[in-house]
Amino acid sequence: MSKVRVGGRKRSISIRTKLGTLVVVSVLVTTGLLTAALTAKIELRFVTIFSVIASLLITQFAAHALMSPLDEMNTVARSISHGDYTRRVRGADRSDGFGELATTINRMAEDLEAVDRHRKELVANVSHELRTPIAALRAVLENVVDGVSDADPATMRTALKQTERLGRLVETLLDLSRLDNGVVPLKASRFEVWPYLSGVLKEASLASAHRASSGGSGGQHTRTDVHLHLDVSPPELTAHADAERLHQVMANLIDNAVKHSPPHGRVTVRARRGSQPESLTLEVMDEGPGIPESEWHQVFERFNRGNARQADGGTGLGLAIARWAVDLHGGRIGVAESSRGCRIQVTLPGRLTARG
Repeated sequence: MSKVRVGGRKRSISIRTKLGTLVVVSVLVTTGLLTAALTAKIELRFVTIFSVIASLLITQFAAHALMSPLDEMNTVARSISHGDYTRRVRGADRSDGFGELATTINRMAEDLEAVDRHRKELVANVSHELRTPIAALRAVLENVVDGVSDADPATMRTALKQTERLGRLVETLLDLSRLDNGVVPLKASRFEVWPYLSGVLKEASLASAHRASSGGSGGQHTRTDVHLHLDVSPPELTAHADAERLHQVMANLIDNAVKHSPPHGRVTVRARRGSQPESLTLEVMDEGPGIPESEWHQVFERFNRGNARQADGGTGLGLAIARWAVDLHGGRIGVAESSRGCRIQVTLPGRLTARG
């Protein structure tokens, strides 16, 4: 059905109306030719021939107008069935029923394209996020196998901790598929910031050392010359957040900062009380080339690879995942002004006002 405006309101017109109009026009043309022929005293056989030709021409013209959009829709539908969701039907603004059908097909193609894009992003996110804990676990186990470390309870607890983190991380990453479909739950608890961030930095160092010894992996950094510094004030500072998702934030920000640090550079992780009660402000600062101010608004977009910060072939997912996790906490993340390098600032509200 299509709609036209009559007297300030919309009135529906069906394709059947157009077909009826075609029949009426054909009859009128035939009647007109017959009347003209009788007036001019033309033989009936000539009138019949002219009427048939006129009717065929009108029908052919109308049939082409009706079948052309159907052929295009069939082509687009066939492309969609083969996995090509980029094709669209033209003429969605037509003033007949084909306009609404074209709009419906285009909307379906857009939805399928979005689903396919989210699926690919989810696979890429999973691959990106699993590298760090797997590298840390492998480093611990290889040290035991090579005799560098003993398989004592402390070492095995470290390996167990990484294995448990892998399990939790897989479950967490599956939540990415629910971003547009509802609220993702947060498991918030209160914890001490200093030992928590110290563990994050230790894991980052282990993963980096392992990647360096194994020749690198998937575009992640293999830097072992960068000094990681932790600055928490006051030392007894506590936070109220989902520790696992906050780990995603800090691990990605630290990895990104180390990757873009100059030789023997320094990456500082700073934690302070926020301006609001029970809020927390975290900063990750490096001494690298920084991010141009013109790109501050887009560095947290998925697959954004920028210029200065992503020349190494990275996936461009780390900062997008960090923003996602911070958004779940109802917090804020952004690039802050810095006299040198890059400074990413994260603000958590304390008592969470999470959103999906």
